[in-house]
Amino acid sequence: MNAELTALEQNLTWSIVNPPSNCSVIGCKWVYKLKHKADGTIERHKARLVAKGFTQLEGMDFHDTFAPVAKLASVRFILVVAAAQNWKLVQLDVNNAFLHGELDEVIYMDIPPGMVNSKPGQVCLLHKSLYGLRQASRQWYAQLSSFLLLHGFKQSHADHSLFIHNNHDDITILLVYVDDIIVTGNNPQNINHITQLLDQRFKLKNLGDLTYFLGFEIARNKDDINLSQRKYTIDLLTDTGMFDSSPVSTPMNFYTKFHAYGELLPDPTSYRKLIGKLIYPMNLRPNITYVVNHLSQYVSSPTKEHYQAVFRILRYLKRTIGQGIFIDAKRKFHIKVYSDFDWAGCGDTRKYVTGFLVYLGNTLITWRSKK
Repeated sequence: MNAELTALEQNLTWSIVNPPSNCSVIGCKWVYKLKHKADGTIERHKARLVAKGFTQLEGMDFHDTFAPVAKLASVRFILVVAAAQNWKLVQLDVNNAFLHGELDEVIYMDIPPGMVNSKPGQVCLLHKSLYGLRQASRQWYAQLSSFLLLHGFKQSHADHSLFIHNNHDDITILLVYVDDIIVTGNNPQNINHITQLLDQRFKLKNLGDLTYFLGFEIARNKDDINLSQRKYTIDLLTDTGMFDSSPVSTPMNFYTKFHAYGELLPDPTSYRKLIGKLIYPMNLRPNITYVVNHLSQYVSSPTKEHYQAVFRILRYLKRTIGQGIFIDAKRKFHIKVYSDFDWAGCGDTRKYVTGFLVYLGNTLITWRSKK
Protein backbone atom coordinates (compact mmCIF):
# COMPACT_ATOMS: atom_id res chain seq x y z
CA MET A 1 0.00 0.00 0.00
CA ASN A 2 2.85 2.38 0.80
CA ALA A 3 4.47 1.59 -2.56
CA GLU A 4 1.18 2.32 -4.33
CA LEU A 5 0.70 5.64 -2.55
CA THR A 6 4.30 6.61 -3.31
CA ALA A 7 3.78 5.85 -7.00
CA LEU A 8 0.60 7.92 -7.03
CA GLU A 9 2.32 10.89 -5.40
CA GLN A 10 5.35 10.72 -7.71
CA ASN A 11 3.03 10.58 -10.69
CA LEU A 12 1.22 13.74 -9.51
CA THR A 13 -2.05 11.87 -9.72
CA TRP A 14 -3.93 14.36 -7.53
CA SER A 15 -3.70 17.48 -5.44
CA ILE A 16 -5.36 17.94 -2.03
CA VAL A 17 -7.92 20.77 -2.17
CA ASN A 18 -10.99 22.08 -0.41
CA PRO A 19 -14.04 20.86 -2.35
CA PRO A 20 -16.25 23.49 -3.97
CA SER A 21 -19.86 23.61 -2.92
CA ASN A 22 -22.31 21.21 -4.55
CA CYS A 23 -19.53 19.15 -6.20
CA SER A 24 -19.78 15.40 -6.74
CA VAL A 25 -17.12 13.42 -4.82
CA ILE A 26 -16.51 9.76 -5.68
CA GLY A 27 -15.16 7.23 -3.20
CA CYS A 28 -12.20 4.88 -3.37
CA LYS A 29 -11.03 1.63 -1.77
CA TRP A 30 -8.06 -0.72 -1.61
CA VAL A 31 -8.03 -3.96 -3.60
CA TYR A 32 -5.58 -6.73 -2.69
CA LYS A 33 -4.47 -9.45 -5.06
CA LEU A 34 -1.94 -12.28 -5.28
CA LYS A 35 -0.06 -12.37 -8.60
CA HIS A 36 0.84 -15.91 -9.68
CA LYS A 37 3.43 -17.31 -12.07
CA ALA A 38 2.58 -19.80 -14.82
CA ASP A 39 3.33 -22.74 -12.49
CA GLY A 40 0.88 -21.43 -9.88
CA THR A 41 3.41 -20.16 -7.33
CA ILE A 42 3.01 -16.68 -5.85
CA GLU A 43 4.99 -14.02 -7.69
CA ARG A 44 4.14 -11.00 -5.49
CA HIS A 45 1.53 -9.43 -3.23
CA LYS A 46 -0.20 -6.45 -4.78
CA ALA A 47 -2.28 -3.60 -3.38
CA ARG A 48 -4.08 -1.18 -5.66
CA LEU A 49 -6.09 1.94 -4.94
CA VAL A 50 -9.30 1.83 -6.97
CA ALA A 51 -11.80 4.63 -7.51
CA LYS A 52 -15.49 3.77 -7.16
CA GLY A 53 -16.28 4.50 -10.79
CA PHE A 54 -19.82 3.14 -10.48
CA THR A 55 -20.76 6.41 -8.75
CA GLN A 56 -19.61 8.54 -11.72
CA LEU A 57 -22.25 10.44 -13.67
CA GLU A 58 -22.20 10.17 -17.46
CA GLY A 59 -21.82 13.51 -19.18
CA MET A 60 -20.34 15.05 -16.05
CA ASP A 61 -17.62 12.74 -14.71
CA PHE A 62 -16.98 10.87 -17.97
CA HIS A 63 -17.95 10.81 -21.63
CA ASP A 64 -16.39 8.14 -23.89
CA THR A 65 -15.10 4.92 -22.32
CA PHE A 66 -14.23 2.51 -25.16
CA ALA A 67 -10.60 1.45 -25.60
CA PRO A 68 -9.42 -1.30 -27.99
CA VAL A 69 -7.41 -4.31 -26.86
CA ALA A 70 -5.50 -6.83 -28.95
CA LYS A 71 -7.52 -9.54 -30.65
CA LEU A 72 -6.43 -13.01 -29.60
CA ALA A 73 -6.24 -13.95 -33.28
CA SER A 74 -3.58 -11.22 -33.56
CA VAL A 75 -1.65 -12.81 -30.70
CA ARG A 76 -1.60 -16.16 -32.49
CA PHE A 77 -0.66 -14.47 -35.78
CA ILE A 78 2.31 -12.64 -34.21
CA LEU A 79 3.57 -15.88 -32.67
CA VAL A 80 3.38 -17.69 -36.02
CA VAL A 81 5.30 -14.91 -37.79
CA ALA A 82 7.94 -14.73 -35.05
CA ALA A 83 8.42 -18.49 -35.08
CA ALA A 84 8.75 -18.70 -38.87
CA GLN A 85 11.20 -15.79 -39.04
CA ASN A 86 13.07 -16.78 -35.86
CA TRP A 87 12.38 -13.39 -34.29
CA LYS A 88 12.83 -12.62 -30.63
CA LEU A 89 9.65 -12.31 -28.55
CA VAL A 90 9.80 -9.92 -25.60
CA GLN A 91 7.09 -9.29 -23.02
CA LEU A 92 6.71 -5.93 -21.28
CA ASP A 93 4.45 -4.94 -18.40
CA VAL A 94 3.72 -1.26 -17.72
CA ASN A 95 3.78 -0.24 -14.06
CA ASN A 96 0.53 1.41 -12.97
CA ALA A 97 -0.52 1.86 -16.59
CA PHE A 98 -3.84 3.64 -15.98
CA LEU A 99 -2.13 6.31 -13.87
CA HIS A 100 -0.51 7.75 -17.01
CA GLY A 101 -3.81 8.79 -18.56
CA GLU A 102 -4.61 12.53 -18.58
CA LEU A 103 -8.14 13.38 -17.47
CA ASP A 104 -10.31 15.75 -19.50
CA GLU A 105 -12.99 16.02 -16.81
CA VAL A 106 -12.86 17.60 -13.33
CA ILE A 107 -13.19 14.76 -10.82
CA TYR A 108 -13.01 14.94 -7.02
CA MET A 109 -12.27 11.85 -4.92
CA ASP A 110 -12.22 11.10 -1.19
CA ILE A 111 -8.89 10.91 0.64
CA PRO A 112 -7.64 7.29 0.32
CA PRO A 113 -8.07 5.08 3.42
CA GLY A 114 -4.82 4.98 5.37
CA MET A 115 -3.57 8.30 4.04
CA VAL A 116 -3.09 10.95 6.74
CA ASN A 117 -4.29 14.48 5.98
CA SER A 118 -3.98 17.33 8.46
CA LYS A 119 -7.06 19.26 7.31
CA PRO A 120 -10.40 17.48 7.59
CA GLY A 121 -12.95 17.84 4.83
CA GLN A 122 -10.44 18.08 2.00
CA VAL A 123 -10.59 15.86 -1.09
CA CYS A 124 -8.35 14.79 -3.97
CA LEU A 125 -8.65 16.70 -7.24
CA LEU A 126 -7.62 14.12 -9.83
CA HIS A 127 -5.19 15.18 -12.56
CA LYS A 128 -4.36 11.69 -13.83
CA SER A 129 -6.51 8.69 -14.46
CA LEU A 130 -6.98 6.11 -11.70
CA TYR A 131 -7.96 2.45 -11.72
CA GLY A 132 -11.70 2.08 -11.42
CA LEU A 133 -12.59 5.26 -13.30
CA ARG A 134 -14.90 4.65 -16.23
CA GLN A 135 -12.60 6.40 -18.70
CA ALA A 136 -9.32 5.00 -17.28
CA SER A 137 -8.57 2.44 -20.00
CA ARG A 138 -9.44 4.89 -22.78
CA GLN A 139 -7.14 7.60 -21.42
CA TRP A 140 -4.26 5.14 -21.02
CA TYR A 141 -4.66 3.85 -24.56
CA ALA A 142 -4.71 7.43 -25.87
CA GLN A 143 -1.39 8.16 -24.14
CA LEU A 144 0.32 4.98 -25.34
CA SER A 145 -0.95 5.12 -28.93
CA SER A 146 0.00 8.79 -29.37
CA PHE A 147 3.49 8.02 -28.01
CA LEU A 148 4.00 5.15 -30.46
CA LEU A 149 2.66 7.12 -33.42
CA LEU A 150 5.02 9.95 -32.50
CA HIS A 151 7.96 7.53 -32.77
CA GLY A 152 7.10 6.29 -36.25
CA PHE A 153 4.77 3.36 -35.57
CA LYS A 154 1.63 2.86 -37.62
CA GLN A 155 -1.60 1.25 -36.49
CA SER A 156 -2.94 -1.79 -38.26
CA HIS A 157 -6.35 -1.26 -39.83
CA ALA A 158 -7.33 -4.82 -38.86
CA ASP A 159 -6.41 -4.42 -35.18
CA HIS A 160 -5.91 -0.97 -33.64
CA SER A 161 -3.82 -2.48 -30.83
CA LEU A 162 -1.22 -3.71 -33.33
CA PHE A 163 1.54 -1.17 -34.08
CA ILE A 164 4.14 -1.68 -36.81
CA HIS A 165 7.37 0.24 -37.42
CA ASN A 166 8.86 -0.44 -40.86
CA ASN A 167 12.17 1.20 -41.73
CA HIS A 168 13.57 -0.18 -44.99
CA ASP A 169 14.50 -3.79 -44.14
CA ASP A 170 13.95 -3.41 -40.37
CA ILE A 171 10.52 -4.18 -38.94
CA THR A 172 9.36 -3.93 -35.33
CA ILE A 173 5.91 -5.12 -34.22
CA LEU A 174 4.25 -4.16 -30.96
CA LEU A 175 0.98 -5.69 -29.72
CA VAL A 176 -0.87 -4.10 -26.78
CA TYR A 177 -3.39 -5.70 -24.43
CA VAL A 178 -4.12 -2.97 -21.84
CA ASP A 179 -0.78 -2.89 -19.92
CA ASP A 180 0.71 -6.12 -21.33
CA ILE A 181 2.85 -5.63 -24.43
CA ILE A 182 4.49 -8.07 -26.85
CA VAL A 183 7.41 -6.75 -28.90
CA THR A 184 9.04 -8.63 -31.78
CA GLY A 185 10.95 -7.87 -34.95
CA ASN A 186 13.95 -8.76 -37.07
CA ASN A 187 16.37 -6.34 -35.37
CA PRO A 188 17.07 -6.86 -31.62
CA GLN A 189 18.58 -3.37 -31.41
CA ASN A 190 15.31 -1.79 -32.46
CA ILE A 191 13.48 -3.89 -29.86
CA ASN A 192 15.86 -2.66 -27.15
CA HIS A 193 15.49 0.92 -28.39
CA ILE A 194 11.68 1.03 -28.21
CA THR A 195 11.81 -0.77 -24.85
CA GLN A 196 14.08 1.92 -23.45
CA LEU A 197 11.87 4.69 -24.83
CA LEU A 198 8.77 3.13 -23.27
CA ASP A 199 10.58 2.68 -19.96
CA GLN A 200 11.66 6.31 -19.90
CA ARG A 201 8.13 7.51 -20.62
CA PHE A 202 5.95 5.06 -18.68
CA LYS A 203 8.22 2.98 -16.38
CA LEU A 204 7.79 -0.70 -17.20
CA LYS A 205 9.02 -4.15 -16.29
CA ASN A 206 10.90 -6.11 -18.94
CA LEU A 207 9.73 -9.67 -18.35
CA GLY A 208 12.20 -11.07 -20.88
CA ASP A 209 11.28 -13.83 -23.31
CA LEU A 210 7.56 -14.37 -23.76
CA THR A 211 6.45 -17.35 -21.65
CA TYR A 212 3.04 -16.47 -20.18
CA PHE A 213 0.57 -14.03 -21.75
CA LEU A 214 -3.15 -13.63 -20.97
CA GLY A 215 -3.30 -17.15 -19.58
CA PHE A 216 -1.45 -18.61 -22.60
CA GLU A 217 1.58 -20.70 -21.66
CA ILE A 218 4.19 -20.36 -24.38
CA ALA A 219 6.96 -22.97 -24.65
CA ARG A 220 9.46 -22.25 -27.41
CA ASN A 221 12.54 -23.89 -28.88
CA LYS A 222 14.40 -23.31 -32.15
CA ASP A 223 11.97 -25.41 -34.18
CA ASP A 224 8.50 -24.67 -32.81
CA ILE A 225 6.23 -22.96 -30.29
CA ASN A 226 3.63 -24.74 -28.21
CA LEU A 227 0.65 -22.81 -26.82
CA SER A 228 -1.48 -24.22 -24.03
CA GLN A 229 -3.71 -23.20 -21.13
CA ARG A 230 -2.66 -25.88 -18.70
CA LYS A 231 -2.89 -23.73 -15.56
CA TYR A 232 -6.31 -22.35 -16.54
CA THR A 233 -7.60 -25.85 -17.29
CA ILE A 234 -6.36 -27.24 -13.98
CA ASP A 235 -7.93 -24.33 -12.08
CA LEU A 236 -11.20 -24.83 -13.97
CA LEU A 237 -11.34 -28.55 -13.18
CA THR A 238 -10.45 -27.91 -9.54
CA ASP A 239 -13.07 -25.17 -9.09
CA THR A 240 -15.80 -27.34 -10.62
CA GLY A 241 -14.80 -30.47 -8.66
CA MET A 242 -14.04 -32.39 -11.87
CA PHE A 243 -10.30 -32.86 -11.45
CA ASP A 244 -10.77 -36.49 -10.32
CA SER A 245 -13.46 -37.29 -12.89
CA SER A 246 -13.16 -40.04 -15.49
CA PRO A 247 -11.82 -38.60 -18.78
CA VAL A 248 -13.51 -39.09 -22.15
CA SER A 249 -11.99 -39.01 -25.63
CA THR A 250 -14.43 -36.56 -27.29
CA PRO A 251 -16.03 -33.30 -26.08
CA MET A 252 -19.50 -34.48 -27.12
CA ASN A 253 -21.33 -37.54 -28.31
CA PHE A 254 -21.56 -37.36 -32.10
CA TYR A 255 -25.10 -38.74 -32.11
CA THR A 256 -26.39 -36.27 -29.49
CA LYS A 257 -28.88 -33.67 -30.75
CA PHE A 258 -29.59 -30.80 -28.38
CA HIS A 259 -33.06 -29.29 -28.15
CA ALA A 260 -34.65 -26.40 -26.29
CA TYR A 261 -37.26 -28.64 -24.66
CA GLY A 262 -36.68 -31.04 -21.77
CA GLU A 263 -36.52 -31.06 -17.97
CA LEU A 264 -35.40 -27.56 -17.01
CA LEU A 265 -32.80 -26.94 -14.32
CA PRO A 266 -34.32 -25.46 -11.14
CA ASP A 267 -31.41 -22.99 -10.88
CA PRO A 268 -29.62 -22.18 -14.19
CA THR A 269 -26.93 -20.06 -12.48
CA SER A 270 -24.34 -22.84 -12.22
CA TYR A 271 -24.88 -23.76 -15.89
CA ARG A 272 -24.32 -20.17 -16.98
CA LYS A 273 -21.14 -19.93 -14.91
CA LEU A 274 -19.73 -23.10 -16.47
CA ILE A 275 -20.49 -21.90 -19.99
CA GLY A 276 -18.78 -18.59 -19.21
CA LYS A 277 -15.67 -20.37 -17.93
CA LEU A 278 -15.52 -22.59 -21.02
CA ILE A 279 -15.54 -19.68 -23.48
CA TYR A 280 -11.94 -18.65 -22.77
CA PRO A 281 -10.37 -22.10 -23.43
CA MET A 282 -11.87 -21.92 -26.94
CA ASN A 283 -9.05 -19.51 -27.81
CA LEU A 284 -6.65 -22.46 -27.98
CA ARG A 285 -9.15 -25.31 -28.26
CA PRO A 286 -10.96 -25.24 -31.61
CA ASN A 287 -12.15 -28.80 -30.94
CA ILE A 288 -14.56 -27.59 -28.21
CA THR A 289 -15.74 -24.48 -30.08
CA TYR A 290 -18.77 -26.07 -31.72
CA VAL A 291 -20.21 -27.73 -28.63
CA VAL A 292 -19.58 -24.74 -26.33
CA ASN A 293 -21.19 -22.33 -28.80
CA HIS A 294 -24.08 -24.73 -29.27
CA LEU A 295 -24.68 -25.11 -25.52
CA SER A 296 -24.38 -21.37 -24.96
CA GLN A 297 -27.56 -20.92 -27.01
CA TYR A 298 -29.54 -22.46 -24.13
CA VAL A 299 -28.30 -20.33 -21.21
CA SER A 300 -31.73 -18.70 -20.84
CA SER A 301 -33.47 -22.01 -20.12
CA PRO A 302 -30.99 -24.93 -19.82
CA THR A 303 -32.13 -28.47 -19.30
CA LYS A 304 -30.51 -31.33 -17.40
CA GLU A 305 -29.33 -32.78 -20.71
CA HIS A 306 -27.45 -29.56 -21.46
CA TYR A 307 -25.94 -29.63 -17.98
CA GLN A 308 -24.62 -33.16 -18.47
CA ALA A 309 -23.17 -32.16 -21.83
CA VAL A 310 -21.18 -29.37 -20.14
CA PHE A 311 -19.69 -31.85 -17.70
CA ARG A 312 -18.69 -34.07 -20.61
CA ILE A 313 -16.64 -31.15 -21.97
CA LEU A 314 -14.89 -30.87 -18.60
CA ARG A 315 -14.14 -34.61 -18.64
CA TYR A 316 -12.64 -34.17 -22.12
CA LEU A 317 -10.47 -31.31 -20.86
CA LYS A 318 -9.31 -33.61 -18.07
CA ARG A 319 -7.99 -36.01 -20.69
CA THR A 320 -6.25 -33.23 -22.69
CA ILE A 321 -5.08 -30.80 -19.98
CA GLY A 322 -1.94 -29.63 -21.79
CA GLN A 323 -3.37 -29.62 -25.30
CA GLY A 324 -3.33 -26.41 -27.32
CA ILE A 325 -1.93 -25.10 -30.60
CA PHE A 326 1.39 -26.21 -32.07
CA ILE A 327 3.32 -23.73 -34.24
CA ASP A 328 5.85 -25.30 -36.58
CA ALA A 329 8.62 -22.78 -37.31
CA LYS A 330 9.83 -24.65 -40.41
CA ARG A 331 6.65 -24.17 -42.45
CA LYS A 332 6.39 -21.51 -45.15
CA PHE A 333 3.75 -18.80 -45.18
CA HIS A 334 0.63 -19.68 -47.11
CA ILE A 335 -2.99 -19.08 -46.16
CA LYS A 336 -5.54 -21.88 -46.21
CA VAL A 337 -9.22 -21.37 -45.44
CA TYR A 338 -11.80 -24.10 -44.92
CA SER A 339 -15.51 -23.48 -44.48
CA ASP A 340 -18.61 -25.64 -44.29
CA PHE A 341 -22.21 -25.50 -43.17
CA ASP A 342 -24.86 -27.96 -42.09
CA TRP A 343 -28.12 -27.08 -43.80
CA ALA A 344 -31.03 -26.99 -41.34
CA GLY A 345 -28.65 -28.33 -38.70
CA CYS A 346 -30.48 -26.74 -35.76
CA GLY A 347 -33.27 -29.03 -34.59
CA ASP A 348 -35.26 -26.18 -33.05
CA THR A 349 -35.11 -23.38 -35.63
CA ARG A 350 -34.03 -25.37 -38.74
CA LYS A 351 -31.31 -22.78 -39.32
CA TYR A 352 -28.01 -23.92 -40.77
CA VAL A 353 -24.84 -24.20 -38.69
CA THR A 354 -21.75 -22.72 -40.29
CA GLY A 355 -18.05 -22.68 -39.42
CA PHE A 356 -14.65 -21.82 -40.83
CA LEU A 357 -10.94 -22.38 -40.15
CA VAL A 358 -8.05 -20.13 -41.24
CA TYR A 359 -4.51 -21.52 -41.36
CA LEU A 360 -1.24 -19.66 -41.79
CA GLY A 361 1.12 -22.37 -42.93
CA ASN A 362 0.07 -25.39 -40.90
CA THR A 363 -0.92 -23.35 -37.85
CA LEU A 364 -4.55 -22.62 -37.07
CA ILE A 365 -4.93 -18.84 -36.66
CA THR A 366 -8.65 -18.26 -36.22
CA TRP A 367 -11.89 -20.24 -36.37
CA ARG A 368 -15.58 -19.91 -35.68
CA SER A 369 -18.69 -22.03 -35.45
CA LYS A 370 -22.11 -20.52 -35.15
CA LYS A 371 -25.77 -20.86 -36.05
